[in-house]
Amino acid sequence: MTTPQDLIATLAEMGDSAKAAEMAAYHKTYRVFLGVPAAALDELARGLRANLDLPTRCALAQDLWQGEVHEGCILAAKLLTQARIRPDDAPVWTMISDWAQGFDSWALADAASIAGAKRLQAAPARLDEVEGWTQSANMWTRRAALVMTLPWARLPHPKAEDLAVRDRVLIWAEGYVPDRDRFIQKAIGWWLRELSRRDPDRVVQFVEGPGAALTKGAKIEALRLISAQ
Repeated sequence: MTTPQDLIATLAEMGDSAKAAEMAAYHKTYRVFLGVPAAALDELARGLRANLDLPTRCALAQDLWQGEVHEGCILAAKLLTQARIRPDDAPVWTMISDWAQGFDSWALADAASIAGAKRLQAAPARLDEVEGWTQSANMWTRRAALVMTLPWARLPHPKAEDLAVRDRVLIWAEGYVPDRDRFIQKAIGWWLRELSRRDPDRVVQFVEGPGAALTKGAKIEALRLISAQ
């Protein structure tokens, strides 16, 4: 039987103390860093997803996320990153949305947002819940609303309902424009940059209109691919 303790021990064996020190200095959170490479975490997660049933993975993920090991939290998110889950009313989305209320760094927020994005794509009605995050006191929760909806910015052939989601998220982004936090501004720029691959005119309209007060860096990021053409 695989336990959270077993997985933390495995991660510790895979770690590198020098890399761990670099990561701790960079992220500046209270968590313990082991220095495990991202590729190694991906490989470990793939094996666990292939060999463990969903209830077991959910239980492991919850325990790992509640721990204080950075790589354990990243692994928790990767255990739940899956395009199709049957049934999709399993507790995966509930767990991720609960985690989102306590995000405390971009690395953990982004890892969980990748898993969360797949659950939103599977059931777009969950966007109603995510819209509430845009008013959260937690900056990382507000930011996650944009990161989890990135797939809609990237769709090559959006349907009418997909275009409606884009419009909705751009309204959220408009509400974020006055927020000077650099991670919020970067998230807006990131979302717009991805949208510019599919709808550059809409991005220019946003930057010149409701996004006119974006920071210089956010504007550069939003228009980077357009400017390179």
